[in-house]
Amino acid sequence: MHRKAVGLIAGAVLLGFAGAVPAHAEGSRTTYFTGWHPGNESSRWTDNNSDNVSTSVTLSGCHTDGASGFRQANLTLWKDIDLLPDDNKGTRTNSCGKSAWGDQSSGKYYFELSSFNTGSTMSADKVVIAY
Repeated sequence: MHRKAVGLIAGAVLLGFAGAVPAHAEGSRTTYFTGWHPGNESSRWTDNNSDNVSTSVTLSGCHTDGASGFRQANLTLWKDIDLLPDDNKGTRTNSCGKSAWGDQSSGKYYFELSSFNTGSTMSADKVVIAY
C-alpha cells in the first residue's frame, strides 16, 4: 500500500513538471515580402497585451536590386489609430536580423520599410513578427 502511494505521488509530481509550459509570445506570424519600396507597410496585427513579450520583427534572406547588395534597412513600428494619425513607436536599423520595440500596449500594429541601403526594391525571404 505504501509503495503504491509513493508511486502515485511521484507520478503526480512528474505530471506537474510536464504540464509546466514556458511563457511564449501572445502571437506571431511568419511571412515574406518581395519587391518592396521605402514606405511599403506590412499587414496589421492585433496585440492584446496579454503578456510581457517585446514586439519584434526578424528578417532573413534579405536582398535588394542594388549593385552593392543588402547591408541594412530601417524598420518603423506604427500603432494604427482610428481617425487620428498613427503613433510612431520608433525606427530600428535591421541588418537582416531581429529588431525589437519592447512590450507594447494593446492595439493594432504594423511595420513600415522606411529605407534601405541600395537599390530601388528590397525583399526578405522570411519575416517573423512576434508580439
